[in-house]
Amino acid sequence: MAANRTTLRFITCGSVDDGKSTLIGRLLHESRSIFDDQMSALQQDSRQYGTQGEQIDFALLVDGLQAEREQGITIDVAYRFFASEKRRFIVADTPGHEQYTRNMATGASTADLAIILIDARKGVLTQTRRHSRIVAMMGIRHIVLAVNKMDLVDFSESIFNAIVAEFHKFTETYGFMDVEAIPLSALEGDNVFIQSSRTIWYSGPTLLSYLDSVETGSTEVCGAFRMPVQWVNRPNLDFRGFCGRVAQGEVRPGDAVRVLPSGVASKVKEVIVWQGTINRAGIGESVTLTLVDEIDVSRGDMIVSADAPPQAADQFEARLLWMSEHPLVAGRPYLFKLHSKEVTATVSSIKYREDVNSGAHLAARSLGLNEIGVVNISLSQAVAFEPYSVSRILGGFILIDKLSFETVGAGMIDFALRRSTNIHWQALEVDRKARGQIKHQKPCCIWFTGLSGSGKSTIANMLEKRLHSEGKHTYILDGDNVRHGLNRDLGFTEADRVENIRRIGEVARLMVDAGLIVLVSFISPFRSERQMARELFSKDEFIEVFVDTSLDVCECRDPKGLYAKARRGELKNFTGIDSIYEPPLLAEVHLKSGVESPEVCMEHIVAMMNK
Repeated sequence: MAANRTTLRFITCGSVDDGKSTLIGRLLHESRSIFDDQMSALQQDSRQYGTQGEQIDFALLVDGLQAEREQGITIDVAYRFFASEKRRFIVADTPGHEQYTRNMATGASTADLAIILIDARKGVLTQTRRHSRIVAMMGIRHIVLAVNKMDLVDFSESIFNAIVAEFHKFTETYGFMDVEAIPLSALEGDNVFIQSSRTIWYSGPTLLSYLDSVETGSTEVCGAFRMPVQWVNRPNLDFRGFCGRVAQGEVRPGDAVRVLPSGVASKVKEVIVWQGTINRAGIGESVTLTLVDEIDVSRGDMIVSADAPPQAADQFEARLLWMSEHPLVAGRPYLFKLHSKEVTATVSSIKYREDVNSGAHLAARSLGLNEIGVVNISLSQAVAFEPYSVSRILGGFILIDKLSFETVGAGMIDFALRRSTNIHWQALEVDRKARGQIKHQKPCCIWFTGLSGSGKSTIANMLEKRLHSEGKHTYILDGDNVRHGLNRDLGFTEADRVENIRRIGEVARLMVDAGLIVLVSFISPFRSERQMARELFSKDEFIEVFVDTSLDVCECRDPKGLYAKARRGELKNFTGIDSIYEPPLLAEVHLKSGVESPEVCMEHIVAMMNK
């Protein structure tokens, strides 16, 4: 009988101290999912860390971290398992503090239902609204509105009704399929497993009976076949299989399939699991497919139904929850991970930020921690996808910082931008190699970085004169000169600095493609933007030159009087004073311009170019 039980994944969320951990502890206790040794440990912990006097503190069953017990709060996502006679349950207890909202979003990403708790004494709070918005954003359509701690308001029907009315009012546009409001006392067990005699005015289900009966359904079960390739299995010359988990639909031997984004078609030869070959595989099953034809399939590609393939695109509109303490700025490169595909991405524009309370669309040039926005995203190559409203697996992605590998954003694809399907690379017969040969040189980009006053422009100008005397075709892109024209619309905020370098990187790439040796002299203070510029070129086409001069020496030189203005507070966001400079970690050329003359520094670069 247990084998035939369905599984329901749900989360508890809401504001701080609304009783999420206590409710889960009560569910575990009442469902007899606690072993004797766990109960003994719980009784001991309740005496040491508990907040309920002589009573058992059920929250301690879930709050396992020492910091959680000491502070009486939830920090990390805790997953617990229990079962009733009808169902198995996987529940994620998520933190209520605003600073841990990213952890709440992680728990919501795989849930079918959300229990949103509200303290009956406090009503709807800002974090309640934020979590409700994130729950809707994550595609959860079934909600239990658990008005908790009713024992502390004498089980007042009017208070319960007022909270339910307010919740319905601000969530009416969220697209929830059903919202079941239940008055609870998680601590004392009212309406959790058994109908409470203290809420005779309430005729709805208990929490467990609702969880037992709710049907969440899934559109992914009946959709066309989709399977992202996680691994290409090639143990010998006679076998080549493509491993992955079926994300949508089902597959059988003989089915016509297509590989995206390449679009190459074939047929399924075998469907293999660990026991052997099978005649059918459905959603959620991990399988290995072999194909009739020998075609190129790589990790991150998607094998799909040939008759109903999804879209493949490299630009999207998406909703984004920002999860990093460092703000999102448009133009900065990140790693984009969608199912098993990983490519480079930039947020090309932030269309608007959503106000967590009103849902109003607010103009924004950046997104801060826990803020939600609608953005346009541009990828380095096309990926196969489904809109998040169709498939959470194939439409949900994360953004990863390329330097720290921190997950900084969670997003949901709304749709592909139309221009991403009608813009293609035009094949040209004369390439950069041919343009370089006619100039008798090897095109490259020499990227000078360093503080203002370090000597970048002086050394770059001296190097160009040397190369020009040798008959080389060169051009200098200098930071100050470019801001008089191409980048005259940009200021010195972090977002503007990112866009400044993005534009210059693209111009430098075009110049190298034209066969030139281009010298770029920009402070370019952030490693991520210099890495973005590096990735525009082949490995041997980009030479990073770190003009390393101490801040004291640069201030003493101060050729333009900028440091003096910055110290007086007349220049904001000045690198080295009130804006950081991130020195290169592995520059091809490291110049000590505070010790060596510009001529000696130049010779180091020439020696590097002649290797």
